[in-house]
Amino acid sequence: MKKELLAIYGGTFSPPHLGHIRAAEAFLEAMSPDKLMILPSATPPHKSPVLGAKAKDRVAMCRLAFGHLPRTEVSELEIRREGKSYTVLTLRELSSPERDLVMLVGTDMLLTLDRWYCAAEIFSLTEIAVIRRECARETAVAIEEAIRRYREQYGARIRYIPAPAVEISSSEIRDHIRAGRDTGGFLTPEVEEYIKKWQLYRD
Repeated sequence: MKKELLAIYGGTFSPPHLGHIRAAEAFLEAMSPDKLMILPSATPPHKSPVLGAKAKDRVAMCRLAFGHLPRTEVSELEIRREGKSYTVLTLRELSSPERDLVMLVGTDMLLTLDRWYCAAEIFSLTEIAVIRRECARETAVAIEEAIRRYREQYGARIRYIPAPAVEISSSEIRDHIRAGRDTGGFLTPEVEEYIKKWQLYRD
């Protein structure tokens, strides 16, 4: 019996932007999963809580941003769990003998994966798919070195997904909003309208 392939794309998504959407599209095309699960985190262990948007807002914006993608759903699994969003807890919950997992990570996440809580178990539970967020040559070298090290040390299954780098960050977008600058080149119209309607990221 063929196993289900569940693709996982987690993050703060505060707000979800065009870079996130392009990454999800490339992920779907490269992996052809049975389902892509978008997982807004509660509080990432490596970040402070993001001011300016509640969990329900981030979930709503994710549904607006990713809703057009096939076989894709936005899950509140980590939001409902509350507390720190440790990736290994989510992978344990989603693991099944009838299912294979693949998790999408960006450059910054890949380069720190070995410092995550229960890193060895993370590598054992899921394949890692990497999409670059930066164009710099030195970043490509760092990625290649990290992949080599993880494969040797953990037996990691890592796949590189070629896609044009989209150098946008949510923190930059929040700064633009606070400064009253245009964000039309970074967000979908629906997400931009939601932020305006609820006056998010103004503080």
